[in-house]
Amino acid sequence: MEVKKVLSDLKRRFPNEPEYHQAVEEVLMTIEEEYNKHPEFEKYNLIERLCIPDRVFTFRVTWVDDKGQVQTNMGYRIQHNNAIGPYKGGIRFHSSVNLSILKFLAFEQTFKNSLTTLPMGGGKGGSDFSPRGKSDMEVMRFCQAFVTELWRHIGPQTDVPAGDIGVGGREVGYMYGMYKKMALENTGTFTGKGLEFGGSLVRPEATGYGNVYFLLEMLKTKGIDIKDKVVAVSGSGNVAQYTVKKLISLGAKVITMSDSNGYIYDPDGIDEEKLAYIFNLKNVQRGRIREYAEKYGCKYVEGARPWNEKCDIAMPSATQNEIDGDDARALLANGCFAVSEGANMPSTPEAIAEFLNAKILYAPGKAANAGGVSVSGLEMTQNSIKLSWSREEVDAKLQSIMKEIHAQCTLYGKQEDGYTNYVKGANVAGFMKVAKAMMAQGVL
Repeated sequence: MEVKKVLSDLKRRFPNEPEYHQAVEEVLMTIEEEYNKHPEFEKYNLIERLCIPDRVFTFRVTWVDDKGQVQTNMGYRIQHNNAIGPYKGGIRFHSSVNLSILKFLAFEQTFKNSLTTLPMGGGKGGSDFSPRGKSDMEVMRFCQAFVTELWRHIGPQTDVPAGDIGVGGREVGYMYGMYKKMALENTGTFTGKGLEFGGSLVRPEATGYGNVYFLLEMLKTKGIDIKDKVVAVSGSGNVAQYTVKKLISLGAKVITMSDSNGYIYDPDGIDEEKLAYIFNLKNVQRGRIREYAEKYGCKYVEGARPWNEKCDIAMPSATQNEIDGDDARALLANGCFAVSEGANMPSTPEAIAEFLNAKILYAPGKAANAGGVSVSGLEMTQNSIKLSWSREEVDAKLQSIMKEIHAQCTLYGKQEDGYTNYVKGANVAGFMKVAKAMMAQGVL
């Protein structure tokens, strides 16, 4: 495989998709050596088949706002690869959503799902609709209009969507309700559902908790205890909230959280009472993180990210490309020795290179944040067998899965000098499982 040639061809065929190109390049650069050990892969043009989605659905979503005005948005669903199981991946509602972002997310999801040890392929979907500032009725009408088009392409054994940025329990509930009505079945096609209608315990917490569990496995390799470590977290949505909750319970000191407008820095640390305020602020009031600074009298920095604050550990949990090269150098200069990603591709290639060159503990999102989709897979299993597991059972399974993901990353990422390149480890481990399945199933 010639990585440059593959990338050149993809950029020619799919121009103006920078996030997609970035995600593909990051994976191909790390799997090239392993790929070239298998000439049978090249014979069957496996890499090109793996990079290009199986199919892409693009559609208009028309809905009516509270003023009676007709609004239109774009809707998408990327079914990337189903070699090891049904397409599985979230739906994102955000004004930034476009085809490039969703193709990168679906591509990443394929390898992430492979790492979980569960039988799930990769997919992703969404819309440039933003729930922020919309009433519950407007969100409901949009979700119903979105699913009116999408429902025919999904199903429990075909494609199982979930939540993502802008899509929480409320949005999943509205979409699942409309899906049931259209499809005339109740098989749990969406995950992230309410507990009353097929949801799983620990699913809201899973991405954040799983990220912390992966971090703990990395720290164990260096004999480091999480207690009293200073942690900078970005974001203040679902992933960030539960990352902070688990860190507090383990005795770590979380000093930052953020949203799209800026970040707060609390040198005293965010405790359980303060976190409860953030839960209410973001989930009920749907307010901005600056209100935390106003209430507790701490620093708020408008239009900035928290990576210049001194910390031991950084856990980016907001969105893609939120840590650039300058941010990475600032973190390293301030003594940061571990980065574990809760968001999808939050570090730019330059930032990743800085972390790897410094040989710190660095966990890419496809490994560290796989806990969310892992518990989604467990939700699918519970729906299939028509049973629900206890919180303790689900959490134990989540911890076991994150330990297994760490073991796979170590297997393929351990270098001669003893350093573990978790980027290479995660990419190669995820790739090999999908590649072997594709080879066994023939040219499709």
